[in-house]
Amino acid sequence: MLYIVSTPIGNLKDITLRAIEVLKMVDLIAAEDTRHTKILCNEYGITAPLTSCFEHNEDFKAKHILTLLQEGKNVALVSDAGTPGVSDPGFRLVRLVKESGIPITVIPGACACIAALSLSGLPTDRFSFLGFMPVKPGARRKKIEEAARIGGTVIFYESPHRITKSLKEIEEVLGDPVVAVTREITKKFEERLEDKASVLLAHFTQHEPRGEFVLLLNFPA
Repeated sequence: MLYIVSTPIGNLKDITLRAIEVLKMVDLIAAEDTRHTKILCNEYGITAPLTSCFEHNEDFKAKHILTLLQEGKNVALVSDAGTPGVSDPGFRLVRLVKESGIPITVIPGACACIAALSLSGLPTDRFSFLGFMPVKPGARRKKIEEAARIGGTVIFYESPHRITKSLKEIEEVLGDPVVAVTREITKKFEERLEDKASVLLAHFTQHEPRGEFVLLLNFPA
Protein backbone atom coordinates (compact mmCIF):
# COMPACT_ATOMS: atom_id res chain seq x y z
CA MET A 1 0.00 0.00 0.00
CA LEU A 2 1.04 3.60 -0.59
CA TYR A 3 0.61 5.83 2.46
CA ILE A 4 0.36 9.59 1.88
CA VAL A 5 1.65 10.97 5.17
CA SER A 6 1.33 14.57 6.34
CA THR A 7 4.26 15.85 8.39
CA PRO A 8 4.76 18.97 10.56
CA ILE A 9 5.03 22.36 8.87
CA GLY A 10 7.22 23.70 11.66
CA ASN A 11 7.04 22.37 15.20
CA LEU A 12 8.06 18.70 15.10
CA LYS A 13 5.47 17.87 17.76
CA ASP A 14 2.72 18.59 15.24
CA ILE A 15 2.68 15.03 13.95
CA THR A 16 -0.04 12.48 14.56
CA LEU A 17 0.48 9.23 16.45
CA ARG A 18 -0.73 7.35 13.38
CA ALA A 19 1.82 9.10 11.16
CA ILE A 20 4.65 7.98 13.46
CA GLU A 21 3.23 4.46 13.52
CA VAL A 22 3.05 4.25 9.73
CA LEU A 23 6.52 5.73 9.17
CA LYS A 24 7.98 3.13 11.53
CA MET A 25 6.12 0.30 9.78
CA VAL A 26 6.75 0.94 6.08
CA ASP A 27 9.54 -0.59 4.04
CA LEU A 28 10.51 2.72 2.41
CA ILE A 29 9.86 6.45 2.85
CA ALA A 30 9.80 8.51 -0.36
CA ALA A 31 10.80 12.02 0.72
CA GLU A 32 11.05 15.36 -1.08
CA ASP A 33 14.40 15.97 0.65
CA THR A 34 15.87 13.03 2.55
CA ARG A 35 18.09 15.32 4.64
CA HIS A 36 15.06 17.24 5.87
CA THR A 37 13.00 14.13 6.58
CA LYS A 38 15.95 12.54 8.39
CA ILE A 39 15.58 15.18 11.11
CA LEU A 40 11.98 14.08 11.71
CA CYS A 41 12.98 10.41 11.64
CA ASN A 42 15.74 10.96 14.19
CA GLU A 43 13.30 12.80 16.46
CA TYR A 44 10.92 9.84 16.60
CA GLY A 45 13.24 6.86 16.19
CA ILE A 46 12.05 6.07 12.66
CA THR A 47 14.54 3.79 10.94
CA ALA A 48 12.86 3.02 7.59
CA PRO A 49 15.16 3.69 4.61
CA LEU A 50 14.68 6.94 2.70
CA THR A 51 14.69 7.67 -1.01
CA SER A 52 14.33 11.05 -2.69
CA CYS A 53 11.21 11.86 -4.68
CA PHE A 54 11.14 15.50 -5.74
CA GLU A 55 9.92 17.58 -8.67
CA HIS A 56 12.78 16.80 -11.04
CA ASN A 57 12.99 13.04 -10.48
CA GLU A 58 9.38 12.19 -9.64
CA ASP A 59 8.57 10.57 -12.99
CA PHE A 60 11.54 8.20 -12.71
CA LYS A 61 11.13 7.51 -9.00
CA ALA A 62 7.38 6.91 -9.34
CA LYS A 63 8.07 3.93 -11.63
CA HIS A 64 10.63 2.52 -9.19
CA ILE A 65 8.27 2.94 -6.24
CA LEU A 66 5.44 1.34 -8.21
CA THR A 67 7.64 -1.71 -8.79
CA LEU A 68 8.28 -2.00 -5.05
CA LEU A 69 4.57 -1.72 -4.31
CA GLN A 70 3.81 -4.43 -6.86
CA GLU A 71 6.32 -6.65 -5.04
CA GLY A 72 4.28 -6.25 -1.86
CA LYS A 73 6.25 -3.49 -0.16
CA ASN A 74 4.65 -0.69 1.85
CA VAL A 75 5.79 2.83 0.96
CA ALA A 76 5.13 6.18 2.65
CA LEU A 77 5.18 9.43 0.69
CA VAL A 78 6.15 12.59 2.58
CA SER A 79 7.07 16.14 1.59
CA ASP A 80 9.42 18.47 3.45
CA ALA A 81 6.49 19.87 5.39
CA GLY A 82 2.73 19.51 5.34
CA THR A 83 0.62 17.39 3.02
CA PRO A 84 2.21 15.79 -0.06
CA GLY A 85 0.81 17.01 -3.36
CA VAL A 86 -0.33 20.41 -2.04
CA SER A 87 2.18 22.63 -3.88
CA ASP A 88 4.66 19.83 -3.23
CA PRO A 89 5.68 16.71 -5.18
CA GLY A 90 3.44 13.65 -5.05
CA PHE A 91 0.73 14.08 -7.68
CA ARG A 92 2.47 12.03 -10.38
CA LEU A 93 3.26 9.16 -8.02
CA VAL A 94 -0.26 9.04 -6.59
CA ARG A 95 -1.80 9.08 -10.07
CA LEU A 96 0.47 6.27 -11.31
CA VAL A 97 -0.24 4.10 -8.27
CA LYS A 98 -3.96 4.76 -8.51
CA GLU A 99 -4.03 3.81 -12.20
CA SER A 100 -2.17 0.60 -11.36
CA GLY A 101 -4.87 -0.47 -8.94
CA ILE A 102 -2.67 -0.55 -5.85
CA PRO A 103 -4.35 0.58 -2.60
CA ILE A 104 -3.65 4.13 -1.38
CA THR A 105 -4.54 5.71 1.93
CA VAL A 106 -3.84 9.06 3.57
CA ILE A 107 -2.68 9.97 7.04
CA PRO A 108 -3.99 13.54 7.33
CA GLY A 109 -2.31 16.30 9.26
CA ALA A 110 -0.70 19.70 8.88
CA CYS A 111 -1.25 21.84 5.78
CA ALA A 112 0.05 25.42 5.70
CA CYS A 113 -2.76 26.91 3.60
CA ILE A 114 -5.48 25.49 5.88
CA ALA A 115 -3.60 26.49 9.03
CA ALA A 116 -3.23 30.06 7.72
CA LEU A 117 -6.90 30.17 6.73
CA SER A 118 -8.09 29.11 10.18
CA LEU A 119 -5.76 31.69 11.75
CA SER A 120 -6.76 34.53 9.44
CA GLY A 121 -10.23 35.31 10.75
CA LEU A 122 -11.39 35.63 7.13
CA PRO A 123 -14.57 33.91 5.90
CA THR A 124 -14.08 30.17 5.43
CA ASP A 125 -17.41 29.25 3.85
CA ARG A 126 -15.90 29.74 0.37
CA PHE A 127 -12.17 29.67 -0.28
CA SER A 128 -9.75 28.83 -3.09
CA PHE A 129 -6.11 27.79 -2.97
CA LEU A 130 -4.09 28.96 -5.99
CA GLY A 131 -0.67 27.64 -5.00
CA PHE A 132 2.55 29.61 -5.44
CA MET A 133 2.51 32.96 -7.17
CA PRO A 134 4.07 32.71 -10.67
CA VAL A 135 7.66 33.90 -11.05
CA LYS A 136 7.12 36.04 -14.15
CA PRO A 137 5.46 39.45 -13.57
CA GLY A 138 2.92 39.07 -16.39
CA ALA A 139 1.78 35.66 -15.20
CA ARG A 140 1.66 36.94 -11.62
CA ARG A 141 -0.65 39.81 -12.57
CA LYS A 142 -2.95 37.39 -14.40
CA LYS A 143 -3.08 35.17 -11.31
CA ILE A 144 -4.03 38.14 -9.14
CA GLU A 145 -6.77 39.11 -11.61
CA GLU A 146 -7.97 35.51 -11.56
CA ALA A 147 -8.24 35.64 -7.76
CA ALA A 148 -10.53 38.66 -7.95
CA ARG A 149 -12.80 36.88 -10.45
CA ILE A 150 -13.01 33.76 -8.31
CA GLY A 151 -14.10 35.71 -5.24
CA GLY A 152 -14.37 34.54 -1.64
CA THR A 153 -11.19 34.01 0.35
CA VAL A 154 -8.21 33.29 -1.91
CA ILE A 155 -4.95 31.78 -0.67
CA PHE A 156 -1.48 31.96 -2.24
CA TYR A 157 1.97 30.75 -1.26
CA GLU A 158 4.96 33.03 -1.84
CA SER A 159 8.70 32.87 -1.25
CA PRO A 160 10.64 35.46 0.80
CA HIS A 161 12.50 36.48 -2.37
CA ARG A 162 9.34 37.59 -4.18
CA ILE A 163 6.96 38.67 -1.42
CA THR A 164 7.56 42.39 -2.04
CA LYS A 165 7.01 41.98 -5.79
CA SER A 166 3.71 40.20 -5.20
CA LEU A 167 2.49 42.79 -2.69
CA LYS A 168 3.38 45.59 -5.09
CA GLU A 169 1.44 43.98 -7.92
CA ILE A 170 -1.53 43.20 -5.66
CA GLU A 171 -1.59 46.91 -4.81
CA GLU A 172 -1.37 47.95 -8.47
CA VAL A 173 -3.91 45.46 -9.82
CA LEU A 174 -6.49 45.49 -7.03
CA GLY A 175 -6.24 49.03 -5.68
CA ASP A 176 -4.42 48.43 -2.40
CA PRO A 177 -6.67 45.84 -0.72
CA VAL A 178 -6.23 44.43 2.77
CA VAL A 179 -4.02 41.34 2.75
CA ALA A 180 -3.46 38.83 5.53
CA VAL A 181 0.12 37.52 5.60
CA THR A 182 1.29 34.57 7.67
CA ARG A 183 4.79 33.13 7.88
CA GLU A 184 6.71 30.58 9.93
CA ILE A 185 3.51 28.92 11.16
CA THR A 186 4.10 26.92 14.40
CA LYS A 187 7.75 28.01 14.50
CA LYS A 188 9.53 30.27 16.99
CA PHE A 189 9.15 33.40 14.86
CA GLU A 190 5.57 32.81 13.71
CA GLU A 191 4.12 36.08 12.46
CA ARG A 192 0.73 37.18 11.21
CA LEU A 193 0.11 40.63 9.74
CA GLU A 194 -3.03 42.09 8.21
CA ASP A 195 -3.06 45.48 6.52
CA LYS A 196 -3.24 47.19 3.17
CA ALA A 197 -0.85 45.82 0.60
CA SER A 198 1.08 49.11 0.52
CA VAL A 199 1.63 49.02 4.30
CA LEU A 200 2.83 45.42 4.20
CA LEU A 201 5.08 46.26 1.26
CA ALA A 202 6.71 49.04 3.30
CA HIS A 203 7.10 46.67 6.26
CA PHE A 204 8.89 43.98 4.28
CA THR A 205 10.99 46.56 2.49
CA GLN A 206 12.33 47.66 5.88
CA HIS A 207 12.43 44.18 7.47
CA GLU A 208 14.08 41.36 5.53
CA PRO A 209 11.43 38.75 4.62
CA ARG A 210 12.24 35.28 5.92
CA GLY A 211 10.42 31.97 5.70
CA GLU A 212 7.67 30.80 3.40
CA PHE A 213 4.63 33.09 3.24
CA VAL A 214 0.91 32.46 2.95
CA LEU A 215 -1.10 35.37 1.49
CA LEU A 216 -4.86 35.61 1.93
CA LEU A 217 -7.28 38.04 0.34
CA ASN A 218 -11.04 38.19 0.65
CA PHE A 219 -13.39 39.33 -2.10
CA PRO A 220 -16.89 39.77 -0.67
CA ALA A 221 -19.74 38.52 -2.84
